Amino acid sequence: MILEKPAVIKEYMDKGYWREETLLDDFRQNITRFPDRIALVDPLNKEVLLGLKPERITYQDLGRAVNSVATALVKKGIKKDDVIVMQIPNCWELAMLYMAIARAGAIPSPIPVQWRQKELGYIAKKTEAVAYITVNEFAKFKHAQMGKTLQKNLSTLKHIITLDEVREMIKKDSDEAMLDSIPIDPNDIFFIEWTSGTEADPKGCPMSHNNWYAQSNMFIELYEARMGDVIMIPAPMVNMTGATGFIPWIRTAATLVLHHPFDGTVFVKQLIQEKVNRALLVPAMLIMLLKHPQVDEFDFSSLRTLVTGSAPPSLYAIKEYKKRWGIEIINNWGQNEGTNIISGPVTTPLEERINFPNFGVKDKKWTCESFFRGIETKIIDENGKEVTEPGDVGELLYKAPSVIPCYFKQPEMTAKSFKEDGFFHTGDLFQIKENRFIGYFD
Repeated sequence: MILEKPAVIKEYMDKGYWREETLLDDFRQNITRFPDRIALVDPLNKEVLLGLKPERITYQDLGRAVNSVATALVKKGIKKDDVIVMQIPNCWELAMLYMAIARAGAIPSPIPVQWRQKELGYIAKKTEAVAYITVNEFAKFKHAQMGKTLQKNLSTLKHIITLDEVREMIKKDSDEAMLDSIPIDPNDIFFIEWTSGTEADPKGCPMSHNNWYAQSNMFIELYEARMGDVIMIPAPMVNMTGATGFIPWIRTAATLVLHHPFDGTVFVKQLIQEKVNRALLVPAMLIMLLKHPQVDEFDFSSLRTLVTGSAPPSLYAIKEYKKRWGIEIINNWGQNEGTNIISGPVTTPLEERINFPNFGVKDKKWTCESFFRGIETKIIDENGKEVTEPGDVGELLYKAPSVIPCYFKQPEMTAKSFKEDGFFHTGDLFQIKENRFIGYFD
C-alpha cells in the first residue's frame, strides 16, 4: 500500500533521502551476517505477565519464525495490503510479528494493551482489518474475548488469532519461495501506528519503509548508535516512542532487550545484566534512579546513552548522569506522525541539552547535517506569521522525508494538519532561543 504522492517519492528518491531497499532487506542481511547473534531478549518477568518463560532469540531462529508465521498467515488467506491489528505487550513474539506480517505483504497496526472495545472497534472498522492478533488475557482483561465480541459486527474481521496460536505457527514449515513472490516496495506502508490527541477518535499514522529509513538515520547518528549495540525498550512497542529503539534495532543488527509494563527493579536488573548500551527513560524516571537508595551500587558501565522525552529533562539530571557514569542524556521530541527533533552530544553542548537545535534554520551549519537532510522547520504565531526572534513563541511546523503522507482514511484531519506547501502542523508550541536553538513550550 503506497499512500505518498508520486511527485514526492520521485523528489526524495532523486535527492537520496529515500532508497530502493526495505526494512525487510535490512533484516535479511542481519540474518545472513550475524545468524548466531542474540536478536531479542524477553522481559525477565514475562512469566508473570504472560505465563511464558522468557526467551533469548538469535537472528537465525528469528528469521525462521518470521518465515513460518508469514507462511501461515498467507495460507489463512491474508493478502497484500491487508491490515492486521496487534494488541500484545512487549515480548519477542511482538517484534517478530512486525516482520512476519510485513513479509506476508500485509500491514501491522499495533495498539496499546490498555485500549478497549471502543478504540479497537474504531480502528478495526477504519482499517477494515482482516485479523486481530492478541493475548487470551493480560492484566486480568480478556483481550481475545473482546475481539470475538467485536467480530460479530465487523464483516471484514475474519480471524482472531491468539499468542498461543502464533507460537504454534512458529513450529510449522515455511514456504520462502511463495513469500519471495510477494512484491514489497520501499514506499509501502510498514505499519500504521495510532495517536490520541484532543480529538475523540485515534488518528492513524501510516509510516512507510522509507519514512522509517529517513527517521532512523537521525536516530542512528544522533543517538550515536553502533552496529551490534544492546538496546532496551521500556516503552510499549506500538508507536514512535517504542520505535526509537525498534527501527534502529533492525538497521544496526542490534540486540533488543524488551521491557513493559515498567517495573523499576526489573528494569535496573535488565540494564545491568544485559550490559545495555542505550535505553529510554522519561524525565521523572531519570530522577527516580538518581535518588534510588542503592544508586551507588548500580553498574552502568556499559550504558552510553539514555534517551528521554515526553517532557523537558532537568539540567541537574543531564549533568549528574554524565558526572556519575559518563552517560549522555539525549533529549528527544517527536510525534507518531514522523516528526522528530533530537538534542544530544553530536549537536548540543551539555548546558543547552534541555533545548533543541532548530534543524530547519538554513544559516546554521550542524556537524551531522547529512543525517537529517530534507528537514525544514519554522515557527508561526497565531496569525500564521513566522517568528524568528529569541523569546518568540509559536507553533512548530515540520517538513521532512520521515513525515507520514496523511492520516489513514481521515481526510478531514489530513486537510487540517497537512498544508499544500508540505508542512505538517504539529500543534505543539516552541520558543525561539539564542544561538538558533528552540525550546519546548507547551
